[in-house]
Order: sequence, then C-alpha cells, then structure tokens
Amino acid sequence: MLEKGKISHRQLTVLTLLYTIGTSILIVPSIMSVFSKQDGWIACLVGAGADFIIILIYGALVRRYPTLTFAEYSEKILGKWLGKAISLFYLSFIFLLSAFLLRVVGNFMTTHIMPNTPIEVVIILFMLVVIYAVRLGIETTARAGEIFLPFVIVLFLILVVFLMPQIEMDRIEPIFENGMKPIILGAFYYFNLQEQVILLMLLPYTNRPEKAKNALLAGTMLGSVVIIITVLFSTLILGTDFTQRNMYASYTLAKQISVGNFLQRVEAMLAILWLITIFFKTVICVYAVSLGTAQTLRLKDYRTLTLPFGLLLVFLSLLVYDNIISFIAFTPKVFSLYATIFMVIIPVALLSIDALRSSIKGNQSP
Repeated sequence: MLEKGKISHRQLTVLTLLYTIGTSILIVPSIMSVFSKQDGWIACLVGAGADFIIILIYGALVRRYPTLTFAEYSEKILGKWLGKAISLFYLSFIFLLSAFLLRVVGNFMTTHIMPNTPIEVVIILFMLVVIYAVRLGIETTARAGEIFLPFVIVLFLILVVFLMPQIEMDRIEPIFENGMKPIILGAFYYFNLQEQVILLMLLPYTNRPEKAKNALLAGTMLGSVVIIITVLFSTLILGTDFTQRNMYASYTLAKQISVGNFLQRVEAMLAILWLITIFFKTVICVYAVSLGTAQTLRLKDYRTLTLPFGLLLVFLSLLVYDNIISFIAFTPKVFSLYATIFMVIIPVALLSIDALRSSIKGNQSP
C-alpha cells in the first residue's frame, strides 16, 4: 500500500490552516504593497474569495472520486497516457514549488537569523527534517500539526496585541485611491500564492471524504484571516512605502514591538511561527510529489522516492533564482501565471470533461 494512514476532518482543517499561512505570512505583505499599495488588505480579501470559489470546484472533483488522488483520477478521466502526462506535469509544479520553499527558508535564515551560516547548510538541515516527516506519513504529520497549532495561535496573538498601540489609521487612506485594477491584480497574485490545489493529494486519506471540502474551506478561511491581519498591520504600522521595499515586512513589523525588559527580540516569535508553518507546507508538498509520482509510475511505496527527491530539491533550490531581487520579480509575474494552469485551468478542464462524459453515458443508457 502506498499510504495507510487516515486523517480526521479536524486534522485536515489544521493542515490546511498551516499550509495556507506557509510562506505567505512573511512575503505577502511586501507583494501586496507593491501592486495594491494601501489597499493590499482588500486585495487579500478578494483573493481569498477566489480561493473559496476554486475550492468548490475541487470539492466537486472529490465528490466524483472520493478515494482517488489528483494523480489517480487524471488517468480515470483522460485515459492512461494523457492522464499520466497531465499528472507528471502537475507533479513537476509541486516539485518546483518545493524548491522555492526551501530557498525561501535558506534566504530568510541566512539573512536575518544566522547570517554567518552558509545557505547550503540551512537548506540541507531543513530538508533532512522534512524527509523524515514525509517518511513517517501524513497521519503523523497531521497529529504533529495539532500539537504545534496552539503555539502558532499564541505567538500570533502576542504579536497582534502588542502591535495594536502602534497603529496609525491614516496610513490606510485613501481607500480605492487607484481604483479596482491594482486590487484585482494583487488579488490574482494572492490567489496563486496559496496553491490549494496541492491539497487534493491529501483528501482521499481523510476518514470522511464527504467533509473534505468543508475542511478545506475552514482551513483556508482561518489562514486567510491571519494573512489579511498581517498585511493590514504592515500597512497601518510600517506604511506602504516601507512595506513594499522590505521583502520580509512582517518580520520587520515584529521588531517594532517594545515592552521594556518584559519582551525582547519579539521578532524571533514571528520567525518561529513562520518556520512552523513553512515546515508543514514543505512537508505536504514533498509528500504530495512523492506519493503522486509513486502512483503515476505504479511504485509500491512512495518512501523510496523521498531521499532522491530530497537531494534533487536541495540542488534545485540553489538554482531557482540568483538573489532576492530576481525572486521578487519572478514570483508574482511569472510563477503566478504558471500556477494558474494547475490551480484553475486543469481542474476545471478535468471536471468539465468528466461531467461531459457522464452526461453522454447517461443519454446513451436505456
């Protein structure tokens, strides 16, 4: 068996929440300020709404194939060879995303936390822990998510409470200054940074597949609330100009907290919060690409792929971009368009083709 574990509806919600926060809590404020200025929080609201709509489409696919992953029902719908081609194309997207996640971890840690440590060391150590978690299976990962969730909530609430006195409401004005176009553009980038389509690889392993859609919606909604608050606070406290010039604006935001000798180096709390969430997002991505590849190639156990994939991801993460400037230029403008193919076009096409086939069969039946 490729995977025997089962996760509950609640655990899927927790994993979705951690996955949604992922890298977004650190990099989204800057991206939203660049494209939507002080209306970045509104763009996040619109983008979250788009996430909810696409999850309804994913839910329709899950209802039709509750026991199959995306990699498996692609073959059911499109046939063996075309289905395998689409599946491998989809898995290449997850693989590339995993490399980006590793590189973001390496860049952040060597820039702000351990500047004298080679980025290769950070990425290799992080990847070893990810591989270990992936080999333990999705059930163990889900249980770990439940353990870490309270820490994430408490750390985030501490940040929010101690930042509130520094809010300056005039920084968010004027609302809709540049019209709807920048908001729609920012919403498009926000939507594609969530990559919720990857979670389709987890849904067959829930103990109640009929509630999987609700779990995805709940986790996405809660994660979006955390990100929207972070974007809003970055604008209200740091201002739009400073936020768009700072890649890790929310980390800088945490540095603004000053409570005498009671709390020092509070930014470390945000670093811990972010490392927890990006760890779970990376584990889910590596798990999904390993499991999906094993299913597509008819391998007996996905775990045989974890080590070679881990080594490839380490090398790829060092090559995906040269520096943080190229990352900022590439992610919203290029990667977002690329992600749209997998998040929208392919799922909608699969659902449409399957619905059309079902309709034809229904008309042909006596």
